[in-house]
Amino acid sequence: MLEITNLNVVFGSGATRNHAVKNVSFEIEKGKSFGLIGESGCGKSTVLNCITGLLSCWTGEIRIDGRPQQIKRDLSFYRNVQMVFQDPYGSLHPRHTIDRTLREPVAIHGRGHADQRVKKVLDEVGLGGRFRFRYPHQLSGGQRQRVAIARALILEPDIILLDEPTSALDVSIQAEVLNLLKQVQKKRTLTYLLVSHDLAVVSHMCSTLAVMTQGAVVEHLTQKQLREGDIHHPYTLQLMAASRGLGRGFGRYKKSGCNP
Repeated sequence: MLEITNLNVVFGSGATRNHAVKNVSFEIEKGKSFGLIGESGCGKSTVLNCITGLLSCWTGEIRIDGRPQQIKRDLSFYRNVQMVFQDPYGSLHPRHTIDRTLREPVAIHGRGHADQRVKKVLDEVGLGGRFRFRYPHQLSGGQRQRVAIARALILEPDIILLDEPTSALDVSIQAEVLNLLKQVQKKRTLTYLLVSHDLAVVSHMCSTLAVMTQGAVVEHLTQKQLREGDIHHPYTLQLMAASRGLGRGFGRYKKSGCNP
């Protein structure tokens, strides 16, 4: 469903030249989840920004369902690929009701049946109609992120890009949101690309993953390899050590009703 081949991104030139993404390649099958993991500044979000078209200074190849993507994207691309951002506080317009926020993409893409779509998607993310005419400041962080997920779902895309969707939330709320994402994925056969620095989150959500550092992918792993510690690159080992006990991370999601 999504193929990235030899993706490169360079900012600046001369003494200020920064090779932010270096020959990154991976692919994701339809209905599967793939994780990009690494420390802040390693290039994970830059890869997402290239896929969405927010960045144009890339070289390489990006294919969606077998179709190569150009620098400039059309509306059909955005109907098929949506993104959930990291910050549930900054990604929603503070003066727009939830209803208006959800209606906007429907109007832009001319999808029709806005009322039905808004009601359906709010029910799907566990909010319901009582939240429809509230403003973002009247919602908790977890509720705002559910609205952000609803906004991504309302156009019925095939691919959702998740840019650290739970890192700004409390641990207890993280588990609820991750569980919601897995339920929605199973129901709609969605393809996920998840960016995170949290090994426990990636292990819970993704069947395969790539470890990034300094703009490059240094190791590809399956969920089983990560859980069993079948890791070879020194950076991945450092990342695991820095996670302060991977087993405890897995446990917090299991106790919250998630089923990795």
